[in-house]
Amino acid sequence: MKIYADRFPVALRQFLTDLLVVAWVYAAVRFALWLYDLVEKLAVPGRKLEGAGGGLADNLAEAGGKVGRVPLVGDELTGPFTKAADAARAVAEAGRDQQDLVGQLALALSIAVLVFPLGLVLFGWLPLRLRWMRRAASAKALAAGPAGRDLLALRALTSQPLRRLTRIDPDVAQAWRRGDDATVDALAALELRRLGLRGGR
Repeated sequence: MKIYADRFPVALRQFLTDLLVVAWVYAAVRFALWLYDLVEKLAVPGRKLEGAGGGLADNLAEAGGKVGRVPLVGDELTGPFTKAADAARAVAEAGRDQQDLVGQLALALSIAVLVFPLGLVLFGWLPLRLRWMRRAASAKALAAGPAGRDLLALRALTSQPLRRLTRIDPDVAQAWRRGDDATVDALAALELRRLGLRGGR
């Protein structure tokens, strides 16, 4: 499996494109993490609310316990403290719910901003890159044998511009039909060059 072309300009272009893709993915991930941290800051009031509500509930429950030990009227005095402690626990629960909501929002936004850049890489750049690798590997394998070079020459005849073909031979198709080795080699080399590969035997 070939990763980069043999010829310098094509290989350099591929390498620079790969670097840009890596930088693009890195920047997208960094931005998503930054956005996650930014949105997570909205959970700070919820944490404070949870801490304050929980602390108040504990203090009220403790005070209610002490008041409950007062002879004769202790049970009656405990009721308001118990209700106040329950209300404080509800406030703490609301703080926890707010934190959960902010956490879900931060995660959803982070994933949303990653969908487009990663989608471009996975469905745009990657298929093209893999297709070139497969085609380059197949072309290299074909170039190793006479029959394969003939197939490459045929592909060049059907896909290369006419001006390039006539540079090889004014009647290039006839020369290919005759099986002229020089023409077949030149056509195969032309097709390999199109993929950025070296055309020599």
